Amino acid sequence: MESYYILVLIAGILVAFVLLVLLATGHNFFKGEIPPDVCQPAKLRFYHHMYTLMDILAKTLNHLCIMEEHTFLRLITEGLPACWDCQLFIKDLHFGGVPIRIYLPREPSAGKRRGVVFIHGGCGIFGSIRSYERVCRYIARKSDSVVVSVGYHLAPEQRYPAQTLECITATMHFLKTAETYGVDPARIIVCGDSVGGTFTTSVCQVLGQRTDIPKICAQVLIYPFLQALDFNLPSHQKNAAVAFLTRERTVYFILKYLNKDCSLKEPILAGSHVPENINLKYRKWINPDLIPDALKLGYKPPLPALFLPQVHEEVQELFEPWISPLLAEDAVICGLPDTCIITCEHDVLRDDGLLYKKRLEDNNISVTWHHVEKGFHSSMGFFGYGIFSFPSSNTIINHAVDFIKGY
Repeated sequence: MESYYILVLIAGILVAFVLLVLLATGHNFFKGEIPPDVCQPAKLRFYHHMYTLMDILAKTLNHLCIMEEHTFLRLITEGLPACWDCQLFIKDLHFGGVPIRIYLPREPSAGKRRGVVFIHGGCGIFGSIRSYERVCRYIARKSDSVVVSVGYHLAPEQRYPAQTLECITATMHFLKTAETYGVDPARIIVCGDSVGGTFTTSVCQVLGQRTDIPKICAQVLIYPFLQALDFNLPSHQKNAAVAFLTRERTVYFILKYLNKDCSLKEPILAGSHVPENINLKYRKWINPDLIPDALKLGYKPPLPALFLPQVHEEVQELFEPWISPLLAEDAVICGLPDTCIITCEHDVLRDDGLLYKKRLEDNNISVTWHHVEKGFHSSMGFFGYGIFSFPSSNTIINHAVDFIKGY
């Protein structure tokens, strides 16, 4: 623990130094769109500046072979340790070899509780059980649920699809052993944000086909990433430069997660990785015409992209349902549980959630949708930090908790 704080202190000193250099040289690197109607824009701008500095420093340290970029960013985004919680028993365990942290309410229950499997975001590269500690504690306390936070191993050390497989393994273990923890196996919900939402959809799509284990009763998807075919949807255009997840960073992190050459970013952004036959096949599911008109203001259809076969061959994984759950067949979608989808207006991934909502509804799956108009991607990551948090952080987590309490 001491070494962690030493590294954070060193990082803080380096960030301060870089900031002074940038200010002294009149550096214009802080360009980034902060929508005026986002919640607390001044605070978001400050955080965006700090993130930009850390990103510069991470790339610099990587270039100097001092520390890998993702290692440094993990240290910075790990979050502060939470205080002792008198309302919960908290234990670190392994489910099927996968690290988990389980949160059990101390108050005795008259019957079996519901269970929540929480899968954290972070592009599959960042994030941890600890960085989502406050979120999981809050869910456990407010919904009176037993929460299992999955500490899947991160890329690039563990290569795709290890993360999805570990989430499936941990969820299956909990479904089979739920009663050991005072949980009704028929009342287990899976919840995730960002790429955690991707893993949640994959868990539910895979386990929804199984007949030898209890069924998952519901899923909660918080601004999920759900498709890698079209990065020119209305939300990609509208929020292309909004903090913290820009359109370019989205594709950059996907390529990093898959351990691909990041020089493929530009042709993928243009759509050159998708052959015409695949575009035609999935146009019924991934199409700007399916987005409500009220959310398409200013949208301009992109020019047709030049298909590049060599790019397509390099990124075949983008067409797999574990990366693009929107591409799952109807037979799989029909087996999904009740769903809550939470989207944010100022988020490049907004339309992924909207398109998945329509797919589910077209297959008669019950969907509860909440749209946070002042929210942005990563809002929930600030939850539980008092004045350093955002109103949208609370709004998102409370939408999730209210849905969970209905099961």
